[in-house]
Amino acid sequence: MITILNKCRIGLLAVLVSSIASCDKDPLEIQNDFPFEVKVMPVPKEIANGQTVEIRITLQRTGNYNNTHYYIRYFQFDGTGILKYYDEPPYLPNDSYPLDWEQFRLYYTSHSTVSQSFTVWISDNFGNEKQLDFQFNSSE
Repeated sequence: MITILNKCRIGLLAVLVSSIASCDKDPLEIQNDFPFEVKVMPVPKEIANGQTVEIRITLQRTGNYNNTHYYIRYFQFDGTGILKYYDEPPYLPNDSYPLDWEQFRLYYTSHSTVSQSFTVWISDNFGNEKQLDFQFNSSE
């Protein structure tokens, strides 16, 4: 009787060990990399020298991870002007700046009498990036 109990214990132990070992094959993955979309309110097609245009932007996350950080950078390749966040100093081309809000406004001020074009990139710390292209014709 004792040998039967010992055999049952050994068999039960083998079943437990194999089931625990099979759980290790698929470890629990925690997702922290969530893509995002960028929505931009319509902006004027024309701008005059010295005029400022407001650009309203909303980041739309597909998930929420507290340690996600967003950044913005821009480059102007036609015309001249400045781009800034609210009343902060103007952005420098190709420098990266942290974004602390999911809804924000940028202000572009024309310093040109010709057409102007620039690109804004919004990225996160996981390598996701969105590109926004802006073009304004001169109204002078």
